[in-house]
Amino acid sequence: MPESLQIIKSPNDHRRYQYLTLDNGLSVLLVEDNQASQAAASMAVNVGHFDDPATRPGMAHFLEHMLFLGTEKFPDSGEYHAFINQHGGNNNAWTGTEHTNFFFSINADVYEESLDRFSQFFLAPLFNEELVDRERHAIESEFSLKLKDDIRRTYQVQKETVNPKHPFSKFSVGNLKTLAGDESVLREELLDFYQTHYSSNIMTLCLVAPVSLTKLEKLAEHYFSKIINRQLTKHYPNVPIYEQEQLKSQLHIIPLKEQKRVAITFNLPAIDPLYKHKPLTFISHLLGYEGYGSLLSYLKEQGYAINLSAGGGVNGYNFKDYNVSIQLTEKGLTNLDSVIQCTFEYIELIKMQGLEDWRYLERANLLNLAFKYQEQIKTLDLASHLSINMHHYDVEDLVYGDYKMDGLDVAETLSLLQKMTPLNMRVQIIAPELDTQKQANWYHTPYQITPIAAERLATWAHINIRPELKLPSANPFIISDSIPRAEKSQNKTPVIVSQEEGYRIWHRKDDEFNVPKGHMYLSLDSERAASSPRNAALTRLYVEMLLDYLVEYTYQAEVAGLSYNIYPHQGGITLHLTGFTGKQEALLSLLIDKARERNFTQKCFDSIKRQILRSWYNQTRAKPISQIFTSLTVTLQKRSYEPSRMAEELEEITLEDLHEHVSKFYEKIHLEGLVYGDWLVEEAQNLGGRLDHILSLVSSPSEESGRELVNLQGKGTLLREITTSHQDSSIIVYYQSTHSTPETMALFSLLNHTMSSTFFHELRTKRQLGYMVGTGYLPLNRYPGIIFYIQSPTSSPLQLLEAIDEFIADFNYAVMQITNQQWESTKLGLINQIMEHDANLKTRGQRYWSSIGNKDYDFNHRELVVAEVEKLTRSDVIKFMMQRMRNKLCDRLVLFTTGDNHRQQERLTSDNLITDLRSFKQQAKKFSY
Repeated sequence: MPESLQIIKSPNDHRRYQYLTLDNGLSVLLVEDNQASQAAASMAVNVGHFDDPATRPGMAHFLEHMLFLGTEKFPDSGEYHAFINQHGGNNNAWTGTEHTNFFFSINADVYEESLDRFSQFFLAPLFNEELVDRERHAIESEFSLKLKDDIRRTYQVQKETVNPKHPFSKFSVGNLKTLAGDESVLREELLDFYQTHYSSNIMTLCLVAPVSLTKLEKLAEHYFSKIINRQLTKHYPNVPIYEQEQLKSQLHIIPLKEQKRVAITFNLPAIDPLYKHKPLTFISHLLGYEGYGSLLSYLKEQGYAINLSAGGGVNGYNFKDYNVSIQLTEKGLTNLDSVIQCTFEYIELIKMQGLEDWRYLERANLLNLAFKYQEQIKTLDLASHLSINMHHYDVEDLVYGDYKMDGLDVAETLSLLQKMTPLNMRVQIIAPELDTQKQANWYHTPYQITPIAAERLATWAHINIRPELKLPSANPFIISDSIPRAEKSQNKTPVIVSQEEGYRIWHRKDDEFNVPKGHMYLSLDSERAASSPRNAALTRLYVEMLLDYLVEYTYQAEVAGLSYNIYPHQGGITLHLTGFTGKQEALLSLLIDKARERNFTQKCFDSIKRQILRSWYNQTRAKPISQIFTSLTVTLQKRSYEPSRMAEELEEITLEDLHEHVSKFYEKIHLEGLVYGDWLVEEAQNLGGRLDHILSLVSSPSEESGRELVNLQGKGTLLREITTSHQDSSIIVYYQSTHSTPETMALFSLLNHTMSSTFFHELRTKRQLGYMVGTGYLPLNRYPGIIFYIQSPTSSPLQLLEAIDEFIADFNYAVMQITNQQWESTKLGLINQIMEHDANLKTRGQRYWSSIGNKDYDFNHRELVVAEVEKLTRSDVIKFMMQRMRNKLCDRLVLFTTGDNHRQQERLTSDNLITDLRSFKQQAKKFSY
């Protein structure tokens, strides 16, 4: 059958697709992508933690880990990871409820060699007995990493309060307890699990490459046709996820982070068979509406809620949890029954008035437009996504299935709405200081589950829709179709099209991606924005107030594919606007008009202020590694501040303070903008003129705000400890370049690229120091840097620093031992990463905007860095490490947290300890730009 009849694809999709089934029953999707700079592959196996033996929770996850650690043909446990990294690629895997997914991308010139390695996972894995203990410690580290993660803690409570005969009730991650016992016994169980559950006929393979379909078919046949077909059929227990007594119940869960949330959960059947009409997508479209008359709008007006989302929840082979999740205020929690009552009223409103074709067509049309002008994604993401789609959609819909809405099926939609009743519901409340009676296994979450009183259920079942609740009116921002303009770009990179004192607009018309979309970035610099912790707190408050105020006015634009974000930065605030160009100017005008109104009420001020404070205080409960990543930029950037420090200031701020700050913020403004996409040059010029006029009404021109970075030169090894409450310790070691040049960018990038896979293999895989282990190239304020980071349940900060120093000391020998061919291949891998073709309009727009921010006004930094990478020799790298990294007195910053498990161990300390961050930053020498 011709390919076009088999797989529906977007008119904007240049790729060619072919579906086939190998003789062993393996389903294969081949994707010929001649524009791709990298090739990718993904294998999705219909096996997940639902298949775990009752006596071995976490076995499917453990197996996923072990498959990476050597095969008969390639026995070295680190070889696969090193090969992928050396050739500019990425690889990963995940284990879900019913599926496990393995995927990688790599330079196309070594695609065949990579498939040889990848296919062996499914042909002849070694499951080395000597690696069993090591890898179950990796599982333990992964488990430990999430012990204080509220999402994971809540998930475990869900598992414990469903039907124990349903596989969803199983503990999914595994740890040292569930994987305990003799290594040889565990290996035998692992082998048995693999041979019982892994079969070619329940696997789906997707290959994406700049290679012909004919060649891809040969590769698939050659490398994957020998996977054993055990002719398996899946038979999960045909039991309901909830027993009757588990419905009509109320769950109390106490979180670690400060939050108040209710999830109203309805027990629905499996949704996979409904994908062609997507009735739940349509219901969520109406129930999640945020404009005037919506459920959220009414709850906000009553002071009950801050946020609402409709449609989330777990799903699987015979169930779908449909969640209406509402972020509550204190008042909302007190008036919970009213919040739930309003939700049922809005559901009734949808039943009575919402099932109309024009409403469905609005949503369907948006998906159709999104599909028609589908933007390309990276080969890695495409391969992974399609291999999973192969388990859910008909062959013709493998690409189109996510977008397909084949008309409103009223009976189908109504049958789901009729299941959204008090008798088919659970109410899950997450808040501190709730009554609880139990602790969840593994994560120790305090919770309780109690039946909901019959009177409450009866009250909710008696529905009388209040007049304030209204369904959305026709959306004025939706366009039935849009066609990109054919004009070619006159310039290869953005050019300045409008400039006066205090503002500058860059523009480039896109003529490659062929989509009627645009990206607009507008950065407003003000010296007031972040000159002190108080001003930074006020600017964040202003942005959040503005975003909240705009929601009702702009929600329909967002629904119509016009999105925007406003965010603060070191110098001011940035507005990023994106979507179909036909209506972008209308949205921008609306944003500017509403932003100038600044019609902030005391009620809204109090609510948003509490939200921000909660968010900042909650950061002290984040993973230790996340906290020290935040602290790294705070320590080094003059205009970045600890969330807790800004929270101190925000506690005292009033609405009057905010209004005064906003007035002063706009007194002197510098505007830098980029207009890129389906915008003509005269449109960008007109836009610049209008923005200049608007600014002239409220402000006078200004220079850009300064962005200063602490200069570590001559500081030696600086230590800073961050206080946390977590069982794990964590560390970041940061080395900073003394210059910002293409040469130093090349050197630091290559150093990171050369080290990363070895560091991961040595410290995570071999030494099992933790699950979060890695290196990274980290430029701050244009100055290159390299970081080494670990979060560890087993080792103290002192031990972690010693391990990192030992690795750096030994790495010179590793560099000396690689062959010239390997060295050149490593450099080529990095060059291909740096020069990777922009996958879509969004990626290119981000690159252009980043270049402007980095003062790369010729937009050629990538090329300059690559030219320097090509010149670098092994001796250059070794010399740099000897001079700047191996010396114990070398200049670097070490940030660390001490875990509860390690408080009795020898401390990491020094005379060179930052104890007063404010005075350290004030006194330090700085780079500025």
